[in-house]
Amino acid sequence: MNTDEVMARLRSLAQPGDLEGMERVGIPTEHALGVSIPALRRLAKEIGRDHVMAGELWATGIHEARLLATLVDDPGQVTDGQMEAWAHDFDAWDLCDQCCSNLFDRTPYAYRKAVEWSSREEEFVKRAGFVLMAALSVHDKKAEDRVLRKFFPIITREALDDRPYVRKAVNWALRQIGKRNPALNREAIRVAGEIQTIESRAARWIASDALRELTGEKVQRRLTKREG
Repeated sequence: MNTDEVMARLRSLAQPGDLEGMERVGIPTEHALGVSIPALRRLAKEIGRDHVMAGELWATGIHEARLLATLVDDPGQVTDGQMEAWAHDFDAWDLCDQCCSNLFDRTPYAYRKAVEWSSREEEFVKRAGFVLMAALSVHDKKAEDRVLRKFFPIITREALDDRPYVRKAVNWALRQIGKRNPALNREAIRVAGEIQTIESRAARWIASDALRELTGEKVQRRLTKREG
C-alpha cells in the first residue's frame, strides 16, 4: 500500500458527522476528515512500520493522516530534527498526545526532549514535554525511579502556567509518575503538597486534582498490592 492508497482509505473511512464532536472538545477540523482513532489503529496494523510513508502522511497536513503517521513511523529512524519539526506543527492536543505517546516516547531523544520542551513558550510544544513525562512513566518499564524523579522539580517549576493545555499536561505527568510504584507515589504526594502552597490558581488546581487521585482508594489499593 502506497501513500496515495492510504489517503484514499482514509477518505473512505471519513465520518463528517464526527467533526462537530471534535470541535466540541477543542480539536480544529479545518483539515480533518473525521476518522476515529480505533479505525486509524486498524489501518496502521495493515500498513506496518514505514518511516518514509510516515513523513509523506505528515506532509499532507491532514489531521488524521498525521495521527496515522505517529502510528506507522519507526521510532528508531526518528531524528531530533524530525521531532522538532513535527512538534512545531502541533495544532491540537490530540495530535500532540498521540505523537508523544505512540512514537516520540520510544525514541532515544525522549527524556531530553521532555526536559527541553517543558520550558518552551509554544503551548503545544510545552504540553508535549509533560506528555512525554507521563508516557515515559507508563511505557518505559526499565526506567529507574531516580530518572523519573528528576521530572518533579520541573513539574513544580511549571505549575504556574495557567494555559489549559499546559496545566492539564503538568497534572497528567505528576499523576502518572505517582502511580508507577509506592515510592514514587509517596514522593508525588509530597510534591503535590508543595505545589498546593504556591499562590497560583493553576498550581492549586494541579495539586488538588493530583492529590485526589494519588491518595485515592483505587490507586492506593493497587500500589499496596504491588508492594506486597
